[in-house]
Amino acid sequence: MSLKKEYEKKLQAQLDEWSAQIDKLKAQAEKEKADKKIEYNEQIQKLRTKQANANEKLTELKNASDNAWEDLKAGIESAWDSLGTAIQSASSRFK
Repeated sequence: MSLKKEYEKKLQAQLDEWSAQIDKLKAQAEKEKADKKIEYNEQIQKLRTKQANANEKLTELKNASDNAWEDLKAGIESAWDSLGTAIQSASSRFK
């Protein structure tokens, strides 16, 4: 398997894991009182936006040639870091 394919697989697995975490946070938000529920849902919407951005970056990577994908790595890693940090932050607030 090429490095690009391995990288894609790793990123997809991380995105899938984060999607499950966001779904879990959404389920937690549904159990909260109205004021907290609104706050949590706003946070979840921000996470979904970051998730969509990360998904776009992964699509760009998948569509990039084997020679050009390295050029996309910095943007991809930035999107991943942003989403990962946001999920950790939201998870700590939801407790």
